[in-house]
Amino acid sequence: MDFDLTTEQRMIRDAVRDFAEGEVAPKAAEVDRTGRFPIETFKKMGELGFLGIPFPEEYGGAGGDTVSYALAVEEIGRACASTGLSYAAHISLGSYPIYAFGTEAQKREYLVPLAQGEGLGAFGLTEPGAGSDASGTRTTAVLEDGFWRLNGSKNFITNAGYARSVVVTAVTDREKGAKGISAFIVPTDNPGFRVTTTYEKLGLRGSNTVEFVLDETRIPEDHLLGAVGEGYKQFLITLDGGRISIGALSVGIARAAYEAALSYAKERVQFGRSISKFQAIQFKLADMAMHIEMARTMVLKAAWLKDQGRPFKKEAAMAKLFASEMAMRTCDQAIQIHGGYGYMKDYLVERYFRDVKLMEIGEGTSEIQRLVIAREIGC
Repeated sequence: MDFDLTTEQRMIRDAVRDFAEGEVAPKAAEVDRTGRFPIETFKKMGELGFLGIPFPEEYGGAGGDTVSYALAVEEIGRACASTGLSYAAHISLGSYPIYAFGTEAQKREYLVPLAQGEGLGAFGLTEPGAGSDASGTRTTAVLEDGFWRLNGSKNFITNAGYARSVVVTAVTDREKGAKGISAFIVPTDNPGFRVTTTYEKLGLRGSNTVEFVLDETRIPEDHLLGAVGEGYKQFLITLDGGRISIGALSVGIARAAYEAALSYAKERVQFGRSISKFQAIQFKLADMAMHIEMARTMVLKAAWLKDQGRPFKKEAAMAKLFASEMAMRTCDQAIQIHGGYGYMKDYLVERYFRDVKLMEIGEGTSEIQRLVIAREIGC
């Protein structure tokens, strides 16, 4: 059993780390404070090839693997969780379905520009009445005269306000239930596509999250992704991969909180010595370090299984569940170590605590992850 990264994986991780520390981290506080989406950062990531890490070079990607991609998400998330979330959504949700289920023509027209950084991708799944129960989709698609006519709305969608294209799920046959859901590629310059709401959020304020409406949106028949009725199956597969990236993002946020807490504990003096010398603080930091290592190992195992073409649904759910809940605990304890200062915006751990909560909600809540795991172990 070899836990060493390959030379290529280390090179990608180190390149992304250097970029994250030099370009992403310095803007993180301002991005959070203003809620500004740092589009210039994504343009630079596109130029460096980061927006297409796990996709083949023939489709504009870097030819990397899922392990490399997970390492990249961790590094960007450590620097700025908002940027990390939009980065993960672009690749795992906005781009991957086109790579996995698209025709050659669709990959050339839509995946290549996404992988090369000419635009961002988004994934329109969640609706006001269809969250954890995504089979309750109400958006419809009707085929008329060689065009699909889409009507409905999607909410809590990452990147859609800046996306070049959105992969959208819609009902094509209501009587078939989940088997009557299909997926479509919708260009955002279509006159029937309209962003209606940009949310004011607790955390991850620099990640673009919007509601959009499809109002008599007409797209060519060949914009169907895969076959009619395969949308439900497609988005389950997409979410399996996306959970790896959320696990990696959780590890990145936890790392940032742990490093801040460790540094503070060494500097803060109480009762004549640094608080890092008190066993109560040492135990907190030891638990943080241990759980971060465990979570990263689980994330990379799920990524490796995906790269090997082996089943990874259970492992991805475990990675996402454990890493997200670990990160929440880590950020909570990082504030505890900072004491009253941790509650102040002057210290980074306050932002980490606000940002990390979504990790337990997005791409399947903790409760949904436990359901997935239970089914996979035969319950």
